[in-house]
Amino acid sequence: MADAITPRATDYSQWYIDIVLQSKLADYSPVRGCMIIRPNGYELWENMQAVLNRMFKETGHRNAYFPIFIPQSFMAREAAHVKGFAKECAVVTHSRLKVDAKEGLIVDPESKLEENLIVRPTSETIIWDTYARWIQSWRDLPILINSWNNVVRWEMRTRLFLRTMEFLWQEGHTAHATKDEAVEETLKILDIYATFAEEWMAIPVLKGAKTASERFAGAEETYCIEALMPDGKALQAGTSHFLGQNFAKAFNCQFQNRDNELEYVWATSWGVSTRLIGAQVMVHSDDNGLILPPKLAPTQVVIVPIYRKDEEKTAVLESAERIRTELDDAGIRVELDAREGYRPGWKFHEYEVQGVPVRLALGPRDVQNGTIELVRRDTREKEFVPQEGLTERIRKTLDDVQQELFDRALAFREAHTTRVNTYDEFKSVLLEKGGFILAHWDGTAETEERIKADTKATIRLVPLDQEKEDGEDPVTGKPSSGRVYYARAY
Repeated sequence: MADAITPRATDYSQWYIDIVLQSKLADYSPVRGCMIIRPNGYELWENMQAVLNRMFKETGHRNAYFPIFIPQSFMAREAAHVKGFAKECAVVTHSRLKVDAKEGLIVDPESKLEENLIVRPTSETIIWDTYARWIQSWRDLPILINSWNNVVRWEMRTRLFLRTMEFLWQEGHTAHATKDEAVEETLKILDIYATFAEEWMAIPVLKGAKTASERFAGAEETYCIEALMPDGKALQAGTSHFLGQNFAKAFNCQFQNRDNELEYVWATSWGVSTRLIGAQVMVHSDDNGLILPPKLAPTQVVIVPIYRKDEEKTAVLESAERIRTELDDAGIRVELDAREGYRPGWKFHEYEVQGVPVRLALGPRDVQNGTIELVRRDTREKEFVPQEGLTERIRKTLDDVQQELFDRALAFREAHTTRVNTYDEFKSVLLEKGGFILAHWDGTAETEERIKADTKATIRLVPLDQEKEDGEDPVTGKPSSGRVYYARAY
């Protein structure tokens, strides 16, 4: 299995695909650009869902569901929104098929819809049409709704998890009485995303605002978290949008305020998707397969019993089951692999490729000696430890793995973040090292576009907490009061 993984240094893109396939996270679909999420991948997504869902509910949000089909006329109501998504929309024009004697199964021309339906690329339009009916007074606000669903965006160049035509995600949509409340909500969600990425995924992220050219279509401000991948490219891991009153005006969503005056509602939207699984794969994995942070791993510990003779089998399996029960009772996600027909070595490779954080192996001698073999997936270090006190030892090991994965990723990011002052430096670092480049920016879209055309690097974010630093834009020489993060990106 590990032999089927292309070394990262040889072909990074193929290395990534090989790990996704060999670890059984996903598979290709017969529909171009779509993917089948396998149980390993879906359980990882469920674990992510569970954590985020709890975090959302702790901040007052509730879940709801809106239709996957959106009337085409809705998409046209907000000009920037329709411009941003028009080229990615899948359109439903007819409602049924029929059998034709000559051509076989064809679209029934008599079933043409009165109005075309758009397969949901995002839900702002249908949600704000709904909110316009739900909201009349300040007493109806705020509305704090999240939705777990799937969306379709007709991508031309796709890659498993990172960019697919259909993907799973959550999208939050909130309505507020004041601008300040909406901005506060937007930044609150950004903090939730950053906390989730760092404390659960063990991925350090930067927080900041997008430039005008990189904002979500229809937003007044887009905030994001950005992570650095091992190939030196950045990956946008989550976004939170302050929508202002744009969608409220487009759908005539007004409310009577405390002074009995009519005004438009203030809005936010925000989301993360199964793209996070792609980030998880890239940031931590190696040439032997997937490496998962223990907090999110579907299986945190696997026990592999080893025996040769039937008389050894009973004692080994009884001890293994006792250990499995103790770990399970302690809340550790543990699996005992007692399958027959597979050699222990084959199982070891399987769980290594699938990224299980800790592997335990138990043989007849271990039963006699009260020991067990423990192997960490991240370091591949092997040691024999006492069975007594094993649960606490496992807890500490899982905590250590979680922290060390984060520390390693943070060290990589810091080593691949470079401050530059000239355009020659900028291009040299981008070509030879990659990563984040901190450079002054004169604040113009023209300079941003020129750098993108010359180098394919974009401004990933404007830091929220940056200190004022006078300098000159490396391209134009115009004055700048701060630096922004550039990188090539997925």
